[in-house]
Amino acid sequence: MSTQAKKKQVLLFYCLESEDLARKIASQSELIHLQSINWRSFDDGFPNLFINNAHEIRGEHVAFLASFSSPAVIFEQLSVIFALPRLFVASFTLVLPFFPTGSFERMEEEGDVATAFTMARILSNIPISRGGPTSLVIYDIHALQERFYFSDHVLPCFETGIPLLKQRLHQLPDSDKIVVAFPDDGAWKRFHKQLDHFPMVVCAKVREGDKRIVRLKEGNPAGCHVVIVDDLVQSGGTLIECQKVLAAHGATKVSAYVTHAVFPNRSWGRFLHKNSEISERAFAYFWITDSCPRTVKAIANEAPFEVLSLAGSIADALQI
Repeated sequence: MSTQAKKKQVLLFYCLESEDLARKIASQSELIHLQSINWRSFDDGFPNLFINNAHEIRGEHVAFLASFSSPAVIFEQLSVIFALPRLFVASFTLVLPFFPTGSFERMEEEGDVATAFTMARILSNIPISRGGPTSLVIYDIHALQERFYFSDHVLPCFETGIPLLKQRLHQLPDSDKIVVAFPDDGAWKRFHKQLDHFPMVVCAKVREGDKRIVRLKEGNPAGCHVVIVDDLVQSGGTLIECQKVLAAHGATKVSAYVTHAVFPNRSWGRFLHKNSEISERAFAYFWITDSCPRTVKAIANEAPFEVLSLAGSIADALQI
């Protein structure tokens, strides 16, 4: 029996803002077929949803590509996510490239609400399909221990965008001069084993009076193209401070990679090369994935940004 014959046909549903990524995923394999949902609303704003071809998906392997970009869109997507497994499908896979509350995973004082745990509990209650528990595909979740937040009713599959970065780095003309930098110990713990064939630099935030300042903790960036690696970026302040420190210690170029380019309030603008007053072209490259569709649409590959698509990786994950 051929390898192709062993693979399964997958019917892929998707939310509106993930349509571009869904089409890229489908283009990766003849075994993935896009399906549609009518995303309507009642006059009061609550969802009025309809899953097209509900009878035809019985007995089929079904997946849903989600994007929890804001609390406003989560409820309507959860409504579909909870409905699909109950339509007598053979199996159900939820692809949530960015787990949005991942950085809120712990309590520092009584009264803090760890919303990462809340989100995991909600997703853990997705109905079981005829094929068993839901497979949940997430990329570079903020803290590895968050896998234990999910119950046995779902099967979390934690993937990473790092292979895309490694492939891109090997294509660079100065690939023999690459040094990987981590903005803090957390990023080092998260990624160093996947990048251990590169020389490494680790930065750290230290407290000086009322300020937290980025310092070089270990490694030597002198004379090298240094690539800062982290799982996500919000305002980008830490990356900018790291770039200044690395340049001061002799880095010839500094670039950055994050899997999840959240960038609230269009904070990506401070990195644009055309915005020379602020960025002074501080970053040679800024690689992101398409896990946050709104950001990808907004920046449209403006320098220094370059999008490394998760489409191929997701297509592979749908065959697990």
